[in-house]
Amino acid sequence: MTASAPALTHLHPLLARENDARARTDALFEVISKSALYARPIAERHRLIFYLGHLEAFDWNLLGKRVFGLEPEQPMLDKLFAFGIDPTDGNLPDDPPSAWPSEGEVRRYCEATRRRIDENLAERFAAPSEKTAELETLLNVAIEHRLMHAETLAYLIHQLPYDQKHNSHPELPLGSGIGLLKSHFVDIPAGTATLGLPKTEIEGRAAGRNGEGFGWDNEFEENQQSVPAFRISAYPVTNGEFLEFFRAGGYNDQSLWRPEDWEWKISAAVTHPFFWVARGNEWNYRGMFEELPLPLSWPVYVSYAEALAFARWAGKSLPSEAQWHRAAFGSPEGTESAYPWGNTEPQNGYGNFNFVSWDPTPVCAYPKGASRFGIFDMLGNGWEWTSTVFQPFPGFVPFSFYQGYSANFFDGNHFVMKGGSPRTANCMLRRSFRNWFQPHYPYVYAKFRCVEG
Repeated sequence: MTASAPALTHLHPLLARENDARARTDALFEVISKSALYARPIAERHRLIFYLGHLEAFDWNLLGKRVFGLEPEQPMLDKLFAFGIDPTDGNLPDDPPSAWPSEGEVRRYCEATRRRIDENLAERFAAPSEKTAELETLLNVAIEHRLMHAETLAYLIHQLPYDQKHNSHPELPLGSGIGLLKSHFVDIPAGTATLGLPKTEIEGRAAGRNGEGFGWDNEFEENQQSVPAFRISAYPVTNGEFLEFFRAGGYNDQSLWRPEDWEWKISAAVTHPFFWVARGNEWNYRGMFEELPLPLSWPVYVSYAEALAFARWAGKSLPSEAQWHRAAFGSPEGTESAYPWGNTEPQNGYGNFNFVSWDPTPVCAYPKGASRFGIFDMLGNGWEWTSTVFQPFPGFVPFSFYQGYSANFFDGNHFVMKGGSPRTANCMLRRSFRNWFQPHYPYVYAKFRCVEG
């Protein structure tokens, strides 16, 4: 497939962003071997071929019908590729590879769909009208949806056997030889944390290359929360620190686990972090393209259940969403900033994000990205679990065009995650962005840190 014709990108900044996002997901499918395109690397998810069609089907269903009023050419494929799978539904898919169209048919569908959308986007942006603002919002949705899948596809590709994928841009693991790095706790004085976006921006706008002003429905409405004084670890918990919990028998101590987490651990036979691999008496790390000795200074990737058990073992707790915001975006002077380091847009050197790396880096690797309280690694290198259940902010209104995006997950069994991973795009590093997952999904690039008080 080809991205949007470069000649169109001058018509609007969003077309350039769309072009870049398409190039990003197109490149991901070049990593997958032909023989693996119909594989299902994660049992709860669709086969990989679904995602090849889904990205274009989503754009078509959002823009082709809703905005442009176009008649579908392949309605069966529009429907087939419309929806993914929620891993909390409890029913594993069992469709065989033969249930899906051929790769050639899917790629032809994608090319035709992309071409029709581009033709209409060019026409609309060449002659702006009163409907342009709505189109900008929906195009932001399409772009960020695609970039979200650029990350979640990485979770799937990570689980493929090494001989079923290839990396055309090999990277050396950064600092994998650094030894155990002990964290320390930093005092955060009482103050205010500003969460969310002002309601006046609920329809979004297109301003700047990162789409400032756009937000998903769960990011509204802006609200301020008073946060009592607390202490937070300067670094996320590392593999080395988690190894101490493991060796102390943390996975065998039922008192450290919520009843539902203990039941999951037993039924799923969870005995160690998912990305760890036992090799004799030693532990290795399952990287994207190679297995390597466990990097003790990298953040440990674990489920919420495992993070909570570690925190209890350590006599600490997980930070709330408001505490996390206070530590990340606040300052000793009482001011707040757009990013931990200030108001400068994310760029190389501030953290492990925006697709620079396939795997984590040491938690101390980006001192320029530290918060003004001296907290490291808050954006990038892995999403961070909070203790906050994913619920709407006061004044929440679902998007009329995507009513279930957030509301379907206000079930009390998903937890807010903040920060971003190595595969998170810059635009989703904004202060108001909220990610969420259920507590027993082990495939996410998710780290954590502890708090006291």
